[in-house]
This record gives sequence, structure tokens and C-alpha cells, in this order.
Amino acid sequence: MGSFSIWHWLIVLVIVVMVFGTKKLKNVGSDLGSAVKGFKDGMKDGGTAAAADTTPAQQVTNATRSDANTVDVDAKSKS
Repeated sequence: MGSFSIWHWLIVLVIVVMVFGTKKLKNVGSDLGSAVKGFKDGMKDGGTAAAADTTPAQQVTNATRSDANTVDVDAKSKS
């Protein structure tokens, strides 16, 4: 009961082609293929770029205290 035969899949394929048409299915297939290719290229480039990126993190300085829009507050917990 849980398995489908080849006839079930052929009927589903025919219905999908009738609903969407072959041109739209071809466009969806090519879009999916280009997305997968772009993902693979991104993963390949991301691994090397992350290892090569060794710039130091930004550091906070006291220069922001002189800014007129900055408010310096102390956070206190409720007891």
C-alpha cells in the first residue's frame, strides 16, 4: 500500500506537465540547476575566504564619549 508503481509516477508526471507546461518546467529546472551551482561555488569560495580573512576585530575606544548623542548609563539589577 505504501509503494507506488511506475504507472502511478507516469500519471503524476502527465498531470504535472498538463498543469504547468513543458516550457515552465524547463525554466524551473534550469533555475534550480543554476541555484545549486551558485551554492556550490559559494561554499567553495566561502571556505577559502573565511580562512584568508584575518583582519583584527574593531575595538571600542573612548573617542565615542565625546559624541553629544551618546548617553553613558550604568545598568543595575533589581533586587
